Amino acid sequence: MHTLDAWLAYRNYRLLWCGNFFANSAQWLQLLSVGWLVRDLSEGSTVAGLLVVTVGGINTLPGLVVGPWGGVLSDRFDRRRLVIAFQLAMATLAFSFALLVLSERVTVWHAYLYVILAGVCHSVSQPMRQTLIAATVPREMLGNALATNVLTITGTRIFGPFIGGILIFTLGFFWNFTMEAALYLCNILMLLPMRTPYYRQGDARQRGSPLANMVEGLRYVWSGERAIFQMMLVNIIPNIILHPVWFLFPVFTTEVLKRDADVGGYLLAVTGVGGFLAALFMATFGFVFGKGKVVLGAAITSSIACIIFAYSHWMALAFIVIAAMAFSQAVFRTSRGTLIQTIAPDRLRGRLTSLQSFDRGFLVVASLGVGALSDATSPVTAIAIVGVLGLALALVCFATLGRVRRLP
Repeated sequence: MHTLDAWLAYRNYRLLWCGNFFANSAQWLQLLSVGWLVRDLSEGSTVAGLLVVTVGGINTLPGLVVGPWGGVLSDRFDRRRLVIAFQLAMATLAFSFALLVLSERVTVWHAYLYVILAGVCHSVSQPMRQTLIAATVPREMLGNALATNVLTITGTRIFGPFIGGILIFTLGFFWNFTMEAALYLCNILMLLPMRTPYYRQGDARQRGSPLANMVEGLRYVWSGERAIFQMMLVNIIPNIILHPVWFLFPVFTTEVLKRDADVGGYLLAVTGVGGFLAALFMATFGFVFGKGKVVLGAAITSSIACIIFAYSHWMALAFIVIAAMAFSQAVFRTSRGTLIQTIAPDRLRGRLTSLQSFDRGFLVVASLGVGALSDATSPVTAIAIVGVLGLALALVCFATLGRVRRLP
């Protein structure tokens, strides 16, 4: 059993892990809270489904512009200090929005503006937090550390939405956004004493301007290691095609399951249970098959689960199926992340990690399509179509991307 080897052996990794736990809790709490807030503000509107889905996906839009440049910053300056600065900005934004909600003057466009501004900070800081893992453990412990770190994503998906749904149902939205701000501050407290003994400062600033650094990263992806480019293509399935389904949870909960915000929180929390079990399994037993095959197989499995979820009108069945979908997606992201962090040279690690998240900037486009489809047909039809599209593309990738399939 090697589940917590990296966590127990390296103090700096423990601090980073705890900080990531707080930061990811805040992110899931924001996703739940904003979705339900917009649903309440748009109640009775003919485009309520569209508004709810897009407010969940629009926070990824800034990643198209600032995400790759965040990777350049990460390779040119101290990553730990940059993360602290961006987390402080996110805490300030969250508490300011909480005060706006308390004033009862909040509107849908306020929610969209808040999510976009928070998305700017998140699209820069999240890849930096990922790259810091390699700076806190030696290379031989990287796989275990990355798998254990996924517990901070899947585990917080249990904690954040569960508590958030209860708070919305009992006290209102103000306390959700206040808690979000407090969680970002807790992350900062963890990062202040943390050190990065395994970080080797690259020569990005000596190798030219930020634009030259960006071109260097793009050139490496395109011609230096084609497997990274091919994995960026596979990323489209879970990150763009399937992910908008989670933004439909408020609509699916009320229209299909006939329940309220507390059950909506439980539904999102159940995705955390599935992901948590996947991360726990991989941290404990490692990778049974080649990581490339695992990446492609997980994309296929999560698409199938999405199709079944669309027709899960019984609440218990919906919980089981969405947990299975989350299990597959956590396996996908853990395997892909381990491959990227292993393949990437340290001097390019920030840029390559950011480029792997670049496709999430298109999530808002997919969210618009899924939201409009849900309004035009039904949440069941929209989710089923998304699952079928994801499955078709996953099968094509498995058949054609031999470079990924052969990765050990």
